[in-house]
Amino acid sequence: MTSLKTKIIGLLAGLVMTGSAFAGDLVINFDDPNPAPKAGFEAAVEAFKAAHPDVNVIVNINDREAHKTAIRNFLSADAPDITAWYPGNRMAPFVDAGQFEDISDLWASDANLSRNFEAIKPTMTRHGKQWGVPYSYYQWGIYYRADIFAKHGIEEPKTWNQLLSACDTLKANGITPFTIGTKYLWTAAGVFDYLNLRTNGYEVHNALTAGEIKYTDDRIMATFKNWQTMLDRCSFVNNHATMSWQDAIAPFANGEAAMYVMGNFSVAAYKDAGLTDAQIDFFQFPSITPGLARAEEAPADALFIPSGAKNKADARKFLSFIARPEIQGAWNKTIGQLPPNSRAPINKADKFIVEGFETVSTAAGLAQFYDRDAPAEMASEGMKGFQEFMINPDRMDRILQRLDQVQKRVYK
Repeated sequence: MTSLKTKIIGLLAGLVMTGSAFAGDLVINFDDPNPAPKAGFEAAVEAFKAAHPDVNVIVNINDREAHKTAIRNFLSADAPDITAWYPGNRMAPFVDAGQFEDISDLWASDANLSRNFEAIKPTMTRHGKQWGVPYSYYQWGIYYRADIFAKHGIEEPKTWNQLLSACDTLKANGITPFTIGTKYLWTAAGVFDYLNLRTNGYEVHNALTAGEIKYTDDRIMATFKNWQTMLDRCSFVNNHATMSWQDAIAPFANGEAAMYVMGNFSVAAYKDAGLTDAQIDFFQFPSITPGLARAEEAPADALFIPSGAKNKADARKFLSFIARPEIQGAWNKTIGQLPPNSRAPINKADKFIVEGFETVSTAAGLAQFYDRDAPAEMASEGMKGFQEFMINPDRMDRILQRLDQVQKRVYK
């Protein structure tokens, strides 16, 4: 921790100090007290303080779940100058209620933001304006047992038919193609998101989560029919509804299952289960509809300025500061994730970070994950429906009709 702070501070020692003396307090509410995220955030704060010694930074770090509850209160009652929150639809209620500051002018005037955040800019945009600055994100895709693939002569699938053929080979050799644990529902949403993104594309996917098209729309039904094919031809581990995502690593680690649709945060858990870098690899979810622009699942974390902030001038300085490539690079190396700044250095010693950077930096769009892109009630009911469908795909019609009714109520 100390060496990281020293490195960043030293890197920035030659920067010109800005701001008048004793510019004031800058209050930041952050939402992750876990060791690595906390260390990455605090190092960025220390570097900012070194560059702006006139700003007195006050940090509040809360548990993520507590932060999700508290934000609704502190934005109205006693807003900090900066708060952690999520892009996409999760920021929409606060944007629409006038509780987040429009920082489009910062994006336009800061050459770093305007040039190096193009891939993620759409997720920070609502009503044609930008509302925050992302500091980290991570890719999703398919993690697989490279040793099992090699043993059975399977290449990384690039297309839907190649994926189905790989599944046929695995099943013929007594291996379940996919592991998953849907006890906490969101893992099923990751599968749905990719199937919909590959079947219909980014715009249709966003239209669904924005409540603009129905779940019984022919395009969404096509997604579920592809999912049914995946359930039939590929198959997932049995009893997945009783397992967490961590529980589902066991069949992956012991060779009973060969693939896992999951986010990059899971890599450490695979290694903890005894797998080596040589045994694990990653590929992008294959294309389904030919010629469709490739979007990716890449949830991001961001910082926002509440409209009720008392020190917006220094808050803007901080957001501009944490957008710098060297700050984003150091921060994400600490937490093992990807910097949204396309010019930020990445940890090239980590092959999953390298592959992830290639995945997201060349994507036509970045989805924020179903439970972030859809309103909370819709996401909850949608994910229940996804899990139910995976267990009983013959209920597709009634599930989609039920989700239409939920959508009608939620988006009214």
